Amino acid sequence: MHNILAMILGGGKGTRLYPLTKDRSKPAVPIGGKYRLIDIPISNCLNSDINRIFVLTQFNTASLHRHINQTYKFDHFSGGFVEILAAEQTPESTDWYKGTADAVRRNLRHITSARPEYVLILGGDQLYRMDFEELGKFHKEKQADITIPVLPVDAGRASSFGILKTDDNLRLTEFHEKPKPEQLPGLEAHHPAFGEGSGNTYLASMGIYFFNHDVLNDILADCPEHDFGGDIIPAALKKYRVFGFPFNDYWEDIGTIQSFYKANLDLAISDPPFSFYRVTAPIYSRPRFLPCSKFLECHLKETLLAEGCLIRKSTIRHSVIGLRSIIGEGSVIEETLMMGADYYESAQDRNINRGRETPDVGIGKNCRIRGAIIDKNARIGDNVEISNVDKLRESDGQNYCIRESIVIIPKNAVIPTRTKI
Repeated sequence: MHNILAMILGGGKGTRLYPLTKDRSKPAVPIGGKYRLIDIPISNCLNSDINRIFVLTQFNTASLHRHINQTYKFDHFSGGFVEILAAEQTPESTDWYKGTADAVRRNLRHITSARPEYVLILGGDQLYRMDFEELGKFHKEKQADITIPVLPVDAGRASSFGILKTDDNLRLTEFHEKPKPEQLPGLEAHHPAFGEGSGNTYLASMGIYFFNHDVLNDILADCPEHDFGGDIIPAALKKYRVFGFPFNDYWEDIGTIQSFYKANLDLAISDPPFSFYRVTAPIYSRPRFLPCSKFLECHLKETLLAEGCLIRKSTIRHSVIGLRSIIGEGSVIEETLMMGADYYESAQDRNINRGRETPDVGIGKNCRIRGAIIDKNARIGDNVEISNVDKLRESDGQNYCIRESIVIIPKNAVIPTRTKI
């Protein structure tokens, strides 16, 4: 595993996650109350004994850079690193990255300087847990040039993915980028690795690529196109040994507001499809020196509660409550993701807020909030109701927006007392 170098792609503009990506990149979006999306692929690498990791970044990178610098530190003798490779102008190019393959191509000199035998390319915006050591063993056993983890999906989801077809040895023979329903017949999976009745499923690319280093160099030189999924992999099938690695566990691409919202709330149920509680493969994040959460005369059901929260005489159901969240007495929070706050306000700050009739950071008294995402440092006054009362699917308002029927209160937004949304 020490011959493997990981490259984590920091994502594009993340327009489908707006306004959560207004001031941060997709991999920096908080998840699960105390983590960020970038923690998932980095933790998967570390749990697989891969400790040489480059993170390629481009858009809204400040908070992502800060989080990585404050979180992932190695001793001088391990040889490990998590290093940021920000988009940069060079004598060869002065442009932004044009796609996933273009980003890797323009950093080949950094890859070569690390002298890896294999290069593992990952996305920075997916929720899953994978043992990359098993992926590496599969790659060597098959004498593969490229290995792509594949996920079984049904016909209803197949058109949202790159769909791959394998022979009986799991070697990939066809690739179809987001095929239309009428193109699906003949692309079904039939290998026993995908379980009984696998003929009703299709193999979706997970956007994870395991390359022999020399093959990566050659194919990026031969194929000038910009994306792995749509360009590089279809070209590689004609020349290289490309295999599909079966993956049958939980995986979610956090690409939309709805998928992000659902993935978070699923963490709070009694038997979640993805768990942060697996001792043998923990998810790492920045260590924080916060007090224990305190809740006074509260009723909580199916709630994920992060550190440093203070909640008084409130009811919370099926929700995720993030770091340093403050919730006033008499409030009812249901099916809501509250990301918390970056800081605590002092008594002096709160006095100033009252003088200006500005709510404190957090949720005030006697609020009713349902079906919402409340980003960090939001200020919600007393007697506020947030529940998409008009059942809108898409809308923009003052200090809030509605996407896919979910009300989103952006970072640092102020919702005055007695507001109804």
